[in-house]
Amino acid sequence: MTARRLPAGLFAALVVAACAAPFAVLALLSVADGWTFSAPWLTAWRLGRWREALAGDLASSTALSVALSLAVALASTAGGLATGRAVARCRHRRAWLWMAYLPFASSPVVLSVGLVVWWIRAGWAGTLGGVALAQLVFGYAYGVVFFASFWTPRLLAYGDLVRTLGGSAVQALRLGAWPVARSAAALCLAQTFLLSWFQYGLTLVVGQGRVSTLPVRVFAYVGEADAGLAAVASLVLVGPPLAMLWLNRRLLRVGMGDGG
Repeated sequence: MTARRLPAGLFAALVVAACAAPFAVLALLSVADGWTFSAPWLTAWRLGRWREALAGDLASSTALSVALSLAVALASTAGGLATGRAVARCRHRRAWLWMAYLPFASSPVVLSVGLVVWWIRAGWAGTLGGVALAQLVFGYAYGVVFFASFWTPRLLAYGDLVRTLGGSAVQALRLGAWPVARSAAALCLAQTFLLSWFQYGLTLVVGQGRVSTLPVRVFAYVGEADAGLAAVASLVLVGPPLAMLWLNRRLLRVGMGDGG
């Protein structure tokens, strides 16, 4: 006798519940102030923890992470777009792509240990600019790999057509390629933002503990055994990725509506 298959609605509800359970636990911990042993539920609440946390170091760490991730994402996307176009036109395209993959051959922590020696000599270690440059090693490489396959011969021909009609290099990019490239650029921007946003090991090693981004702050709270503040910081940390997923879904709906 074969087992009956679960209804699609019930299966979807179970998947949603399983995905939402960790966030529900974090939400409870963020407002909990006590959980006496053997009690089945929380015994004390601290609803003002969010206000206290966001008025303290957590707010500055969040603002720092947003600024750092935006800077790295913009530089990586712009650099990757230009370099990817050059790589696509190059005769030795495969060799250049292999070089772009090199930063991902090892973990960020291992690479940061090698980089920090040069960063210390240059005076960049422990500075926000030094951390941004270190993260840009990964972000820029990702942008190059992303856009190298995007620049097809047909897309390159759009820009060449503008140039043959008397347009400048800027006009060739703006009128020939950008209408097609802007959706890919938005995707690369979001992914490189997240690449920087969740970076912990590289930031900790290169920043020497003096650049307190949001992931560094989360692990600091965990190390201090402050579960409440760690939960608050963790929920703030997952906010931008969830917002980007929602925005991406909205943009896909709009695009499908326009296409129809």
